[in-house]
Amino acid sequence: MPGMQGWQAVAFRISGDKAFFSGCGFYGAQDTLCDDAGRHYFKECYIEGSIDFIFGNGRSMYKDCELHSIATRFGSIAAQDRNIADEKTGFSFVNCRVTGTGPLYVGRAMGQYSRIVYAYTYFDDVVAHGGWDDWDHVSNKNKTVFFGVYKCYGPGVGAVRGVSWARELDYDTAHPFLAKSFVNGRHWISPSDA
Repeated sequence: MPGMQGWQAVAFRISGDKAFFSGCGFYGAQDTLCDDAGRHYFKECYIEGSIDFIFGNGRSMYKDCELHSIATRFGSIAAQDRNIADEKTGFSFVNCRVTGTGPLYVGRAMGQYSRIVYAYTYFDDVVAHGGWDDWDHVSNKNKTVFFGVYKCYGPGVGAVRGVSWARELDYDTAHPFLAKSFVNGRHWISPSDA
């Protein structure tokens, strides 16, 4: 029996290590893609949802993907759940496109040390003022999260730079998030797939 359209339901959950997805489509509303744990590489995928449609504590790179919002009131793309400062998890979005409806946050601090980076990404005019959300507004996550953008563009990019605790990265700071090495992919992602 199908679920209620537009409601919370995980369409896909990945908890394995060294998973590669190419040209896949993930469709849902709230909590579409549970990027739970492990190292993952998403290439040329289409991911659709409304609220936290990519969430979890994986260490993942999304390259050349379309992140499409179907939010009708307020939405959010990514909720990353890193809770320990030394953890190497986080989400890196490289050369992606953010499209659809809004307004939406590009990232929310699900964990105390959430880590989300967007690089070379196009933002349509759907980004909420401020661009980012610290989740609960009481635990001072704005002092512990790592939210950053590097060389992003489009009509929504101004809003992405809307809070002081989301960083405009320089090349040296952004570099670890730009290549498959972010997910230690040298040995499990072929050069032609990177």
